[in-house]
Amino acid sequence: MSSTRRSENRYQFLGVDLSGIRNRNEFRVIRLLPEVLEQYPEVEQNVVNIQDIYALALNLLPARYTQQFSIVLKDPVSGDEVKDALRQAIERVRDNPTGPARQYEME
Repeated sequence: MSSTRRSENRYQFLGVDLSGIRNRNEFRVIRLLPEVLEQYPEVEQNVVNIQDIYALALNLLPARYTQQFSIVLKDPVSGDEVKDALRQAIERVRDNPTGPARQYEME
């Protein structure tokens, strides 16, 4: 069984496909990440840092799960709140590097 097929199966329960349910903030964090990260040139944009920043920012925001084809009338989380969560996440990753490049650690 391929890894793609196994991954798809993990989002099913009793034959119900749950893969279309997403946290609306995921896309907002991805969309605003380049703009906010630009303010932190000292933070290397490697895989581990980007993943850490993404996960931390999402954890700082309230979850906004929707199903496929849901109609969202109002989004209670503003763009400024998403940017603030991103700044907090970037600063935490910058101050506690775990990735392969640690050039911004204090010597």
